Amino acid sequence: MRGELTIMVATASCGAFVAAVEPLTIALLRRVSAIDVPSQRSSHTVATPRGGGVPIAVGLVAVALAIRGPGAVAFAVAVGAFAAIGFADDLVGLAVSRRLMLQASAGIAAAIALAADAALPPALLALAVVVIAFWVAAFVNVFNFMDGVNGIAAVHAVVGGAAYACLGLLHPDVFLVAAGGAVAAGALAFLPWNAVRARVFLGDVGSYGLGAALAVLAVRAAIRGIPIEAALGPLALYLADTTWTLQRRIRSGERWLESHRMHTYQQWCDAGWSHQRVTAVTAASTVLLCLLGMVSLTGGIAIRAAADVAAIGILAAYLRSPAYIGRVALRAERA
Repeated sequence: MRGELTIMVATASCGAFVAAVEPLTIALLRRVSAIDVPSQRSSHTVATPRGGGVPIAVGLVAVALAIRGPGAVAFAVAVGAFAAIGFADDLVGLAVSRRLMLQASAGIAAAIALAADAALPPALLALAVVVIAFWVAAFVNVFNFMDGVNGIAAVHAVVGGAAYACLGLLHPDVFLVAAGGAVAAGALAFLPWNAVRARVFLGDVGSYGLGAALAVLAVRAAIRGIPIEAALGPLALYLADTTWTLQRRIRSGERWLESHRMHTYQQWCDAGWSHQRVTAVTAASTVLLCLLGMVSLTGGIAIRAAADVAAIGILAAYLRSPAYIGRVALRAERA
């Protein structure tokens, strides 16, 4: 009963806090001139306040502190530290080298908190900390790279948070349910200000905070023995898009740290898709990947393999879709 009450309070309080505080946050962001001015890489054309993810980050840290426990400590450390780095970048801008150094430090702090209770020999414990730190920092950047059109990051956080909450129910873990529910509720409460006509952007504070939250939830799921397909299902589309885009840019000799518009979802926008259509299709694909990942919980080898093949097919179709859309557009132009 106590666990169920904790989950309900955590989820509801995070969503309510974001809904209540977001209007004030937007006013304050305008006052301090935290404004995102459109650039060549941007998918928006109007100068818009950035940093609207502050209430989400604060709400998630508060929820984690209320839940307590090893997983909650790592969650609070990761979300708080990465959100602080993102907020500094939103306000004053950080050099790439300084930003990476701060992200590495935040990742190590979160990794130490996650691995603190692991009964591992010192050498393996050190290796685990390094791997987890790299994973958290890397996915934070992946999530940030994919936050380029209205609603896409918040909707994916809703899907991802809900997926981890479901995994926590299917593979009993109060922390996964409460933290996943809080991520989903906080992101959902933010959507009215961002999904259709963006009155504010998440900013780096929001994308860093949500990226860190989802990265920690994935590690927690893996530590709890949840199969890797289910643990990574909510993140698979973002990982595939960013990895595929990065290798293409490196192979073509581009300066891959510079801004660009080569992500699959950005190419959809360039082909004329609306922000809402891009968000809806990517979110629907992620829902399918989550469901296919959860098939691994059944334990059947054949059905699990079939689900894995289907998931790979969805990702391949997603990555190849810009070429298909281009051919369709060319045929229409010729006609």
